[in-house]
Amino acid sequence: MKYISVLRGINVSGQKKIKMLDLKSLYESLGFNNVVTYIQSGNVIFDSSDKNKSSIKQLIEEAVEKKYKFHVSVEIRTKCEFNNIISNSPFGSIDLAEEGTKVLVTFLSTVPDKHKHSDVLSCVVSPEKLVVKGQELYLYCPNGYGKSKLSNTFIESKLGVEATTRNWKTVCKLHELSE
Repeated sequence: MKYISVLRGINVSGQKKIKMLDLKSLYESLGFNNVVTYIQSGNVIFDSSDKNKSSIKQLIEEAVEKKYKFHVSVEIRTKCEFNNIISNSPFGSIDLAEEGTKVLVTFLSTVPDKHKHSDVLSCVVSPEKLVVKGQELYLYCPNGYGKSKLSNTFIESKLGVEATTRNWKTVCKLHELSE
């Protein structure tokens, strides 16, 4: 089965450094096949015969912690789930050249409690937009994600789940690489 994993918080501001070639080797040492990494933020496409995403997630997190001596949370989606993430965008057709870095997907570790949705939605300031769909949160930050208070840490604190975010260009590229 084809999987796409996104690691939270590596190679950001010189913290939790992992070279992508080393990450690829780590995944291969875990028995994964056809391993491809994309950019330095910890995006990995791979094949595995294991159909249990939770066990794959745990295996990767434990291997990273053992090798690098720090914890990194990992979110895993199947190729089919990635297809759905793209086709279910609440923002319609997105021009990658114009909006590819302003539209983002936050991958959540679990489906958040519906009662917590209002906590995070009440913090959205126009023209920003936020939509929670299952285990993904879609963001539109026309002034840039770096200027938004809707960071991973903020979302995690409001929803009570682990999260990691990728811009739409990266989401589309990961989808393309998984084909």
